[in-house]
Amino acid sequence: MSTLTIQIPESLKKSIEALAAKEGYSVSQFLASAAGEKLAVVLTTDFLREEAQAGRREEFDRYLAAVPDNAPDDKDRID
Repeated sequence: MSTLTIQIPESLKKSIEALAAKEGYSVSQFLASAAGEKLAVVLTTDFLREEAQAGRREEFDRYLAAVPDNAPDDKDRID
């Protein structure tokens, strides 16, 4: 494990401490989890952007054509 010192507003620190306590985590666990979640979002977004840029319309059309043209189930409808 590594130690990282950061500066945050006192109000944010208090909110983090309260939420971490409510959820049963230490502040360190809470912040490590939050940072991991944010990192996953950023990396996923970057990956999807790269994939979209590398995509080819003809491949997309071919895959889309393979999807059956069925009406949605009643439980999947929004009326």
